[in-house]
Amino acid sequence: MLGAGSDPDAVGEDGLPVLCAAVAAGEGEIAGALLGAGADPGAADADGVPILCAAVAAFAYKTVAALVEAGADPDLGLPDGTTPLLRAVEGGSPAVVSALLWSRDLRAPGARLAPPVRERLLAAARDWYETGAEAELRRRTGATGPARTATVDDEWCEVEQVTLGGRTVRAGHGAVLTTLESAFGLPAPPAELVARAVRHPDSAHADWAASLFDLRNRPGEEARDTVTALRHHPSPHHRRFAADWLGPRPSFTDTDAYPHHEDDRDLLAAWAETETDAVVLAQLLWALTEHAEEHPRLEAVGLRYADHPDPRVRRKVPDCLGRHDGPLTARVAGVLGVLTRDPDDEVRFGAACALLAAGREGREGDEDRDGPRAVVRRLARDPHSPVRGGAAEVLAESGDRTADATEVLLALLDTGDRILRLIGAYGLARRDHPYTPQAYARVEELGPIHQPDHRSFALDDWHRRNGGKR
Repeated sequence: MLGAGSDPDAVGEDGLPVLCAAVAAGEGEIAGALLGAGADPGAADADGVPILCAAVAAFAYKTVAALVEAGADPDLGLPDGTTPLLRAVEGGSPAVVSALLWSRDLRAPGARLAPPVRERLLAAARDWYETGAEAELRRRTGATGPARTATVDDEWCEVEQVTLGGRTVRAGHGAVLTTLESAFGLPAPPAELVARAVRHPDSAHADWAASLFDLRNRPGEEARDTVTALRHHPSPHHRRFAADWLGPRPSFTDTDAYPHHEDDRDLLAAWAETETDAVVLAQLLWALTEHAEEHPRLEAVGLRYADHPDPRVRRKVPDCLGRHDGPLTARVAGVLGVLTRDPDDEVRFGAACALLAAGREGREGDEDRDGPRAVVRRLARDPHSPVRGGAAEVLAESGDRTADATEVLLALLDTGDRILRLIGAYGLARRDHPYTPQAYARVEELGPIHQPDHRSFALDDWHRRNGGKR
């Protein structure tokens, strides 16, 4: 990417450092390599604007983090009176704001930023949030035409991106405000965080995720009391937020310091028996099955909803029925068998996986035409199935050595999806199929196999077992 002896601060034909061109082109890996080689993180564009601001405007949070780690100043005063951090706050990307707030060599934001600076940042985030991204863009740009909106990824969340009057922002200002309040030691009341979450009733939205994270990490009982009371709220969005909050704690949080794991499981199980909204009920079943310890009534809850009219609920049932240790009861096995014939692909796949995990594999060999292995094969073969990728992975890893399984794996090599081709090649390698080398060549027709990936190593293992050489 950067030749030996190359000058990381070299300039291009436009007279600007090549780092500027890399950031402007969205070439994050090249920008990172240049910074790693010693490029000046304070480089500026033709207008004298720091390259950090270009990365902020492009919502390139990884490049922003690399620039700050290399020494770019997120709090640098700019000629228009802003700073890169203030521009990021107004830009509405929580990922970019976080990259500017925290870095290895930066002091904590609450310590390094003076009170007036903190107040200005909070006021900006609050104004954008309360007004709304599109309305605030209209006010600032004077544009009267339609806005262009799209849902985009923002690190591990999603957020709307709004373009109007030649300016683009992301509508994650609720999450930005929550992040700033937490960073400055000024936490909002729990009820306010709930309101921010349900304003965008999508658990993948940045505002929802930020409120959930903040409330899960609050000490004391106030947050739990506020959230658990939402199970009686008339709005299903509020109830779904409570169900989400009652799910398992992320691995990076201090789960041992939370004393209510058992209470939460009991609450979820009791609530699941009375909830009438399908989306909320599905969230409750998910939360129950994701807890590390199984609730004693989990199987009964699953059986209760095995014939629920909404597929979103039925999709959670196999996880309720396939969690416990020991063999499946005849009733559970029968219900899972019925679910393998469900009209919904995800339900069929979940039921088949639960049966396979319990050792209920159906008939042996090519006589298996309607058992769980056959279900997996049909789903892996179907180009329109939303679970084709997952089914293909299960098939590749399985002990299914039928001719039909081999046929499905070979068919995956004809798809236009590199990952599906890799899964097919991996499954063939595990079966010592003679076409394995050619299968991996078919994968690389669509691009290199990125390391590390355990599926890529299967070709070497195949050669060792079959006396061949790479």
